[in-house]
Amino acid sequence: MTTLLADPVSDVVAAAERLLERRTGAPVSLVDPVDLGGSGRTVVLRVRCAANPFSLPRTLVVKQVRELSEAAHALSASPHSDSAFPDGIQGDGVDSAFLREAVSYQFATALATENRPGPSLIAYDLEARLLILTDLGDAAPIARLLVRPDEAAVTNSLMALAQAMGRMHAATVGREEDFSALLRRSGVSHNGNLVSSEVTSSIPRLPTMLSQEIGVTPGPEVTEAAERGVALFSGGRHRAFSPSDLCPDNIIVDDEGVRFLDYEWGGFRDATLDVAYALVSFPGCLCSFSLSLDRSLAMIEAWRAEVVGIWPALADDRTLHSRLLDAQLVWVWLSTYWFLPEDHARIAAVREHQLSAPRSRALISRWRALAEFAEHVGNAAVAEHAHEVAARFTENWG
Repeated sequence: MTTLLADPVSDVVAAAERLLERRTGAPVSLVDPVDLGGSGRTVVLRVRCAANPFSLPRTLVVKQVRELSEAAHALSASPHSDSAFPDGIQGDGVDSAFLREAVSYQFATALATENRPGPSLIAYDLEARLLILTDLGDAAPIARLLVRPDEAAVTNSLMALAQAMGRMHAATVGREEDFSALLRRSGVSHNGNLVSSEVTSSIPRLPTMLSQEIGVTPGPEVTEAAERGVALFSGGRHRAFSPSDLCPDNIIVDDEGVRFLDYEWGGFRDATLDVAYALVSFPGCLCSFSLSLDRSLAMIEAWRAEVVGIWPALADDRTLHSRLLDAQLVWVWLSTYWFLPEDHARIAAVREHQLSAPRSRALISRWRALAEFAEHVGNAAVAEHAHEVAARFTENWG
């Protein structure tokens, strides 16, 4: 196993200089590294190009995934992960999560500049698990914007988030084969999509967990809706690219609008899953923010305006809202599966940010939001189920 240098930041900077020199054919000097707070075994730095022979951007972001056993102790500014999504698995000597992120950035960078959902890829080294990206600057994290006292400003941020999702989806419809070809060339395609695998393995276990923990057993209509939600990860008629881990730490707002970061789990899935993820307060994290039904419906409309031209069937409220209810149900179930047990390590591993909330408040809020949307859609079975779970949680946690 590779032994880490005493100064891992210098190690990463030196690796980035070597990669850029190979790419440009001339020495490149990177200075003034700033730790941007990588998580787990990831180092993320902002660096300045002091020697810049081929008009590289003035600053760059360097991201490297280090050896798991040592990096978790030596390299991270924080030992926590951004969300509850599973760690990458090792495949062919290279971490599959890193490979998927490299492929996702290659795919996104090939889009027209105005359609790129986040940073552009400058260079990468699969063997060194190293990415060099454009720097989006000191943009504001979405979490900071959603806790402002100005309600109109918060609503505007949510609308911008929904519109950015819609533009990303509209720009990538029909390009799944391009993405799959990149996966095949990287050698990661045989590992599959870990988010989809996590959903497929976890969701069937949630009814038993609810029955044992709080005495609530979902009825057949509810389990069928959850099954439809699971199917959205691998099928569905409205497939588009998603970074997949759309938690608040991975969403920023700059002069260009809302941008998405961290593509370790990037891939194609039904686009309604992304909208539903925001509507239930980012279920991969323990966080909560005020999202009334009116705000939720406004976000849905903002997203639909961007995609209805390519998916005209979504102009019908019943079609769209039913699909979104299935997606919200599966996200709330998954969040409950992750955070209901007294798994202190998992709960502690969720990075704190300005939307962080106690486990009780986050879960109760998600179930109440699900109940309210189900009532709006007219699905009595899901609404009753969600109200019952929220009530039991409230009794247990106060």
